Amino acid sequence: MTKADIIEEIVGSTGIARKDVSATVEAFMEVIKKSLLEDKENVYLRGFGSFIIKHRAEKTARNISKNTTIVIAAHDFPSFKPAKSFVSKMKGE
Repeated sequence: MTKADIIEEIVGSTGIARKDVSATVEAFMEVIKKSLLEDKENVYLRGFGSFIIKHRAEKTARNISKNTTIVIAAHDFPSFKPAKSFVSKMKGE
């Protein structure tokens, strides 16, 4: 399902104008991005899941083509963790 599909589903189920739904979905995604990137805060959506920031420590790796060792710097990355109730519904429980 794409963002356009999500917008179409919301328009069909609510009857709200496509332009308004599109703006709302875009604003929702921007708030999540801002929270994770700028504010470094996790986003918790009860009953759905959490958008969290995970940290990876610095590590050494091998560049096989040049046969050299490289250092990959420590960095943060976004992750999604589904809620327990959501997971249990997916399992059919």
